[in-house]
Amino acid sequence: MSATRGNGEHWQSLGISRKELALAEALQMEYDALSRLRQDKEESRAKQRGERPLISWEDPADRTGCGGIKAARGLSGSDPTLSHNGPAPPEGPPVPQQPPGPREPQPWLKGPLSGDYLYIFEGSEQDFLGEPLNGTESHHGGGSSPKKLSPPPVPPRHPLWSSPEGSQRLGKGSPPAPKGPQPRDINMFSVAQERAQDKLLGRRISEEDPYGIDAITCLNLKSTYDSGVLREASRGWKEGRSILEKESSGKPVARSKTMPPQVPPRTYGSRHGHRKNLAPNKNRRISIDPVAPRPHSFTNGYELFEVSEERDEEVAAFCHMLDVLRSSYSTKDYSLTGLVWNAVNLSPEQLGHGVSLKVTVVCDSLREPLTFTCDCSSTVDLLIYQALCYTHDDLHAVDVEDFVLKICGLEEFLQNKHALGSHEHIQHCRKFDMDIRLQLLRRKGLRSDLARTASDDQSPSTLNHYIHLQERPIKQTISRQALSLLFDTFHNEVDAFLAAERIVESLTAAILDMVELYCSTFNADFHPAVHGSRELGVAQEAQLLTCPLSFTVYATHRIPITWAASYEDFYLSCSLSHGGKELCSPLLTRKAHVYKYLFHLIIWDQQICFPVQVNHLPRETLLSVTLFAVPIPPPGSSSDTNKQRRVPEALGWVTTPLFNFRQVLTCGRKLLGLWPATQDNSRARSSAPNFNQPDSVILQIDFPTSAFEVKFTSPAVAEFSPRYEFGSLGEEDQRQLREAMQKKSLYWLTDADRQRLWEKRCHCHAEPGALPMLLASAPSWDWACLPDIYALLSQWTSMSHQDALGLLHATFPDQEVRRTAVQWIDSISDTELLDYLPQLVQALKYECYLDSPLVRFLMKRAICDLKITHYFFWLLKDGLKDSQFSIRYQYLLAALLCCCGKGLREEFDRQCLLVSTLARLAQQVRDAAPSARQGILREGLEDVKQFFKAHGSCRLPLSPSLLVKGIVPRDCSYFNSNAVPLKLSFQNVDPLGENIRVIFKCGDDLRQDMLTLQMIRIMNKIWVQEGLDMRMVIFRCFSTGRGRGMVEMIPNAETLRKIQVEHGVTGSFKDRPLADWLQKHNPEEDEYEKAVENFIYSCAGCCVATYVLGICDRHNDNIMLKTTGHMFHIDFGRFLGHAQMFGNIKRDRAPFVFTSDMAYVINGGDKPSSRFHDFVDLCCQAYNLIRKHTHLFLNLLGLMLSCGIPELSDLEDLKYVYDALRPQDSDADATTYFTRLIESSLGSVATKLNFFIHNLAQMKFTGSDARPTLSFAPRTHTIKTSGRIRDVFLCRHERVFNPSKGYTYVVKVQRESPGDVTFVQRTFEEFQELHNKLRLLFPSSLLPSFPSRFVIGRSRGEAVAERRKEELNGYIWHLIHAAPEVAEVGTWGRGYRECDLIYTFFHPLPRDEKAAGTNTTSKPADATWARSLGKVGGEVKLSISYKNNKLFIMVMHIRGLDGNDPDPYVKTYLLPDPQKTTKRKTKVARKTCNPTYNEMLVYDGIPRGDLEQRELRLSVLSEESFWENILLGEVGIRLRDLDLAQEKMGWFALGSRGHATL
Repeated sequence: MSATRGNGEHWQSLGISRKELALAEALQMEYDALSRLRQDKEESRAKQRGERPLISWEDPADRTGCGGIKAARGLSGSDPTLSHNGPAPPEGPPVPQQPPGPREPQPWLKGPLSGDYLYIFEGSEQDFLGEPLNGTESHHGGGSSPKKLSPPPVPPRHPLWSSPEGSQRLGKGSPPAPKGPQPRDINMFSVAQERAQDKLLGRRISEEDPYGIDAITCLNLKSTYDSGVLREASRGWKEGRSILEKESSGKPVARSKTMPPQVPPRTYGSRHGHRKNLAPNKNRRISIDPVAPRPHSFTNGYELFEVSEERDEEVAAFCHMLDVLRSSYSTKDYSLTGLVWNAVNLSPEQLGHGVSLKVTVVCDSLREPLTFTCDCSSTVDLLIYQALCYTHDDLHAVDVEDFVLKICGLEEFLQNKHALGSHEHIQHCRKFDMDIRLQLLRRKGLRSDLARTASDDQSPSTLNHYIHLQERPIKQTISRQALSLLFDTFHNEVDAFLAAERIVESLTAAILDMVELYCSTFNADFHPAVHGSRELGVAQEAQLLTCPLSFTVYATHRIPITWAASYEDFYLSCSLSHGGKELCSPLLTRKAHVYKYLFHLIIWDQQICFPVQVNHLPRETLLSVTLFAVPIPPPGSSSDTNKQRRVPEALGWVTTPLFNFRQVLTCGRKLLGLWPATQDNSRARSSAPNFNQPDSVILQIDFPTSAFEVKFTSPAVAEFSPRYEFGSLGEEDQRQLREAMQKKSLYWLTDADRQRLWEKRCHCHAEPGALPMLLASAPSWDWACLPDIYALLSQWTSMSHQDALGLLHATFPDQEVRRTAVQWIDSISDTELLDYLPQLVQALKYECYLDSPLVRFLMKRAICDLKITHYFFWLLKDGLKDSQFSIRYQYLLAALLCCCGKGLREEFDRQCLLVSTLARLAQQVRDAAPSARQGILREGLEDVKQFFKAHGSCRLPLSPSLLVKGIVPRDCSYFNSNAVPLKLSFQNVDPLGENIRVIFKCGDDLRQDMLTLQMIRIMNKIWVQEGLDMRMVIFRCFSTGRGRGMVEMIPNAETLRKIQVEHGVTGSFKDRPLADWLQKHNPEEDEYEKAVENFIYSCAGCCVATYVLGICDRHNDNIMLKTTGHMFHIDFGRFLGHAQMFGNIKRDRAPFVFTSDMAYVINGGDKPSSRFHDFVDLCCQAYNLIRKHTHLFLNLLGLMLSCGIPELSDLEDLKYVYDALRPQDSDADATTYFTRLIESSLGSVATKLNFFIHNLAQMKFTGSDARPTLSFAPRTHTIKTSGRIRDVFLCRHERVFNPSKGYTYVVKVQRESPGDVTFVQRTFEEFQELHNKLRLLFPSSLLPSFPSRFVIGRSRGEAVAERRKEELNGYIWHLIHAAPEVAEVGTWGRGYRECDLIYTFFHPLPRDEKAAGTNTTSKPADATWARSLGKVGGEVKLSISYKNNKLFIMVMHIRGLDGNDPDPYVKTYLLPDPQKTTKRKTKVARKTCNPTYNEMLVYDGIPRGDLEQRELRLSVLSEESFWENILLGEVGIRLRDLDLAQEKMGWFALGSRGHATL
């Protein structure tokens, strides 16, 4: 930087005032005189030693023999524009160099950016001065005893403003650099290379540093330090006292500032008085060019610090692992890596053998699509071959493998070698009766923008670049440039106090130690070039050390001022744990107060010695430290109040492993950032120290150091580990072990259970799923116990994927256990892996180190499958929000971005940008006033349009197969709910597909919805694999960040609220709304029957799933129904029993939502039918199938305990699922239990009341411009579409039985068109609905009077129907023939004679067209669902079994009872029984001919021989209040005719006294 008196352009550009510039020039001139003298002396000394420089600022091209090129850089070597022109300096004397030898070409030096690299050479056997590390001279002869290690040499002083003399060393005549070691990639980690050859670290200096070269302008030259401090330092030097004299080994480390401290002024002693005679040079050039390296024992401040990408040894090893992993999974055909393959399910239940499919294949070469009928078991390549027969005349030169079938509308492909029916898309189409449409494409013509390339796999694994691409919550507060500048200033200041070089060297060494501690603690992107280190390779095995573990707790730094004013008596609690289990009692430090030196800190300087020997420490031992303090009582408070308020409070905590990733015991000084005590640490004990928050409290611990490493070595597996049969145990031991293993989870094992399981572990090999409980029962995990544990692990039968997940919990940190678990999980399919991926990402928190078998497994799968990469990316990105584990997730996300390839990285960038754009829009719409939301939405959609205009296409985070290219504004809107989610419609890239509609939420945490839907999806797969398709609707939901995410919209679905309010605001209390709505959308009988069947199955599945997961807040806007009859739940903001409260009253009172209108659809009316039996059986069967997988759901939910979901945070939440699944119950007991739940839910009035309250609450969101519609009409008709009505006449009434008993009225409708006469059938309730909807549009005074609904006597009688016929006839006549001056005035500008409601009401429905010309009298609904039994009197369904001298009789259902709504119950005897001691009876079912009981009747203590001589007599009676109970039927069953060794289940006919028929 040059500046003259006449031109202040340069210094003004840097923001320096004239006063500051003058001060800088004066100080510079004083400094330069002393600097020249010392520099010349040191140069001559260096020439005599023949040293070579550590850092060469020459261009790398000079190293190959080219001429010297002056490297113009700024102060920190990053910006050449700050070096201004000046006089050309003369060439300086050459430094003695070794003659250069032949050199190999170095491709890493090529390229336009090679000149921007800084090359740093380090010797492995010598330090950077060329001297041996042990401080002795190198000898060619015999060896000599090594001397004591000397402190590292002091870096040279770097003048703040360079002089012409300093610039001479950058002349073009500089000789080439000496021959040195070959460069090595820092990312390739190898201990052998570290020791065998020199290291060359090349790194381009970042141009994105927030300080950059302009850091000099950020530092104020004015004094900020107390002059008294400097005087004290000067006095100490004059007295001959070292300025480091008071420093001890436990000296506290100074607090790091957010910005570097300001530069103190130079203060020179009197001994420099002769410099006052030096006249200042007015035209002196102020340059911040770096001077050439001086060949003496000092280096400038910038050269002290290397830019190191993976300076951390563990990170370097991790990068090397990524290189090996990528090279192992490179592929020859990179185009296939960018395709999304449809998942396959190979279970026989889903293959559909013998099922024919209608498949449509679209080919570009054909105008019309091809239609094939093929078997589900046919392979995809066979279908491709059939299609090629139509597109190619000659198939000899055609290879089927060159073609693929793409799913129309999705960017997803079928797998050629798999069966057609095994694909999930085909199964989805079969479930919902959707057309299967595929497109035939060539592989060469497919999109390859996401495919990996060879250059992607060959690029080095560097993480820092990808870490900086992330949304890092914390930025580094200290940069390399700013710290270098501070060291330059430091050297300039100490010149004033120089007495001997030893003082400066000692002071510099101490500061470098502090900087090295900072770099290693805060993970800086630079580190000191000089490492004071001991020789590695000397190691001591940890199992041989019998000394106790001890360390020194020195102090805590960065104490908030509020703590000093609010607390006193601070102390620390230190504990050791392994897998959450304490190894010994916690140790406490003494109580201390806050001290203030230059900052607030608490000093203990106390040694902590645990009563645990080093050889008894498990390898994964965690040290946990918690800071406590006693609050200061407020002034004037009473003593009792003081006692209550002076309870110690936890202020912060931190954990750190005792052994590092190389299994070496921690040593030396460590800084640990404390997490606030408000953050729960019960499930996150393995989190890293808190260095994310810039104001976190720092704990300083000094671990002992030694001349050797203490290393933990894994022991060998025990040679002898017996295996015994479970049956060899006694009966009592077997019973106790079964009870313990039936708990299915280690969380609820008692101490007695653990002791028993570990003692009998050799007898439990027959139960593979019991391994997690056995390992959790191990008494210790120290080195001496590991051989037995590893022997059990090695001999254990291979576990299933679901069971192996239990070994990834935080309870099992042992590396060998987790490696074995991953080995068992490794065979899992990609489809199943996607089901468990959220839990595996959470399990990464429980890994002790960055590299682990689980990380390698997930990275390997992500490299091979695009779907896994996609979801893995978004799950890791969500993990960045978890502050306790954000550092680990940053590295893992960077590793994934490094492995996935450039194309996919760019795609992720587009997705993140789209999500940010949508989130901003959603927040604006949510914050706006209701009247302004529509306008804001339209304006915000323009930004979305600009996004697609700039980026073309983008895949939605919901799925990588959803590829969109634009937004459809006319189809976009928002929901009128509290969160105001957006309803978006995206334009599909595939012209053969429909627009993709999604919901974008902002303000709701969708992680809980994701987890709930994941559990429901897994339940559905379990049911399907067991041959039970519950026809569940599974939709996508994905969280794209805290408080935002996307949800898939299900077409042709409506909420129960909208369906019910079609019958009025009290529609939730009525029974017919759901049945009428399904009838409206499924007018044909077979369609309606199919819809009812879908409803029964899906409703049963929803009941089981919502109960097991404890899903609450179930109102009628959270339950939806498809027109096909499929019911499903949405919005899972409450689960695991966390119900909303009205004061102290739970809003969700019933076990699950099952109301009378749902039962009405199932029964086909208001009376129970045999279909209700089917519904109950489905519920119980589905419930028992889920219970068999209790361990799976406990494992999955247990792994999510640390994910941050508030309602899943401790074992009490997990216990809700455990109690709901009742793993200790038998299937029969569980069937009885769930049947009672169904009865309780059906009889709950609270559910309907909750629906009604929600209807009232949602009335404020109902738009005033919404036109009323008729609930029983599928669509609206107008006078234009139907034709003007001339006359209507109610002809007659008819008796009907379906869907319920009553009367319907036949109306003759005559229109103006000649001969246009139709007949329609309407019930009285439908007439009443028409009248109520007309009252919303027209004044009541203008409408004709409507007949009263309330009548005395039977409302369904024929006399009432006849009377209503006349009244209704007059009503409809007045509607059509009213005077024009009355009927032409209405809300919508026209009279009710032309109202759409009237024309819709009288328009024929499908049921009217079907009834024309046929007998309208139908049979009762139950006649088609239960076979007529004549005089028999019905049937009873029983389950009979005999076990352990107990006879179990499960009374399940009864159907077809005679009588008029009896109150039946069942009574049994074991005959002969003269004393009637074997009497058993069930509860009474009210008013039904088809009761359900599911009650177990037990006869205990009856020997089998005695039982075969008996007969079971079962009677069905109807309870009467005042009369004797009526016998409805009975049956006798001879038990000798049954095989009591097996359960017997079936229907038994009821009749007069006689023996049973099955």
